[in-house]
Amino acid sequence: MERKQFLKSLGISGLLLPLLSCNDESEDPTTSTTSTGTCTISPSETAGPFPTKDPSTLVKTDIRSDRTGIAFDIKITIQNQNNSCAGLEGAIVDIWHCDKDGYYSEYGGSGMQTVNFTTVHFLRGRQTTNSSGVVGFTSIFPGWYSGRATHIHVHVYDSTGKSLLVTQIAFPEGTDSAVVQVNAASSSGYTKGMSGYTYNKSDNVFSDDTTGAEISAISGSVSAGYALTHTIVVSA
Repeated sequence: MERKQFLKSLGISGLLLPLLSCNDESEDPTTSTTSTGTCTISPSETAGPFPTKDPSTLVKTDIRSDRTGIAFDIKITIQNQNNSCAGLEGAIVDIWHCDKDGYYSEYGGSGMQTVNFTTVHFLRGRQTTNSSGVVGFTSIFPGWYSGRATHIHVHVYDSTGKSLLVTQIAFPEGTDSAVVQVNAASSSGYTKGMSGYTYNKSDNVFSDDTTGAEISAISGSVSAGYALTHTIVVSA
């Protein structure tokens, strides 16, 4: 049984919504407000198993809380398929990801995550897009856990709170990639290395992304920190 079918059997499929991507690469997605490219539907993904329980209480730009790790700036652009891929102003964007050790806040004490973080809310946040459709967050570079590649969860709503899509953001991989460099940075607290790491091509969520629509762009270094940019197109 494929993972998405399995999640459906658990009743999680209601969290799956269409994810769209824009194929136009002629403009910087972090600054452009319009595009003449063709927007196509991309794979939708699950919000589980660790979705934010009350995201409306977590309106913040800096989502680090007490988590330490390599500095990481996240910039996401939301574009509207129904308006020539123009930036969607007023969209509500929730993100969440694990800490450098692979743990999520708001969960724990179970077989899926033995360490109990049920009473804290690190690495979760909500922002509203500006006139260019952009939101930004200050965070730490995520770690990884068994069975998954490094990733960020995203849930996008329109300005009225209507859910538009749930998706996940994948990270580029390769010998000199940020994923490899960060996980070798034991002095920064990343102690797992890459032994046992699940790469995107084997990840149950990202393995069917044949176009690379879910792969972000990452720049920077371990010493200076990293920055991620990614564009998501919705039908609004």
